[in-house]
Amino acid sequence: MNIFQLLRKKKELIPLVLIMTAAAGGASSFAVYSLQKSDVIIDRKRNPEPWETVDPNVPRKLLTINQQWKPIEELQKVQRATK
Repeated sequence: MNIFQLLRKKKELIPLVLIMTAAAGGASSFAVYSLQKSDVIIDRKRNPEPWETVDPNVPRKLLTINQQWKPIEELQKVQRATK
């Protein structure tokens, strides 16, 4: 039995199929979006230790709302002392 014949016969499945299709599409589009961001590193051969290239002066967050980031003075003193 074809999926379209099944949906014609049992019309109560139509909303379920639409919701599941939308959810699967949203999940797959978010996965593609996440893999295209610069914070996500998939290649282990060319960059085996990605934490070495992270700039400590740039805050990394998934979502930032009205945040004003400024460096911590004590941390700056320690960084200057170790240079």
